[in-house]
Amino acid sequence: MAIAERSRHDLYVRLEAALGAQEATTLMEHLPPVGWADVSTRTDVALQLQALEGNLRAEFHIAFGDFRDEIRRDRQAAQRQLLFVLVVAVVSLLGTVATSL
Repeated sequence: MAIAERSRHDLYVRLEAALGAQEATTLMEHLPPVGWADVSTRTDVALQLQALEGNLRAEFHIAFGDFRDEIRRDRQAAQRQLLFVLVVAVVSLLGTVATSL
C-alpha cells in the first residue's frame, strides 16, 4: 500500500506533538519519500548493473563484429584492385618487351 502525502503529514503532526518539531523532522527525514516497495536495495542495483553490463557487452560484440566485417570487405576489395593493377602492369610490361624485340 502506497503512503499518501496526507498520511505522511498526519504522522509528522503526531510526531511533532509527541517528540517536538526537531525530533519529528529528523525522524521523518529518515523515512523514504515514497512507500518501501519503491526503494531499491543494493542487490537490486547490483542486478540492474549486471544486466546493463551484459547488454553493453552484447551491443559491443555486435558493433565490433560489424566493424570487423566491414574492414574485411574493404581489405578484400583493396586486394582485388591491387591484383588488377599488377596484372595490367605485367601485361603492359610484356607488351613493351614484346614490341622492342
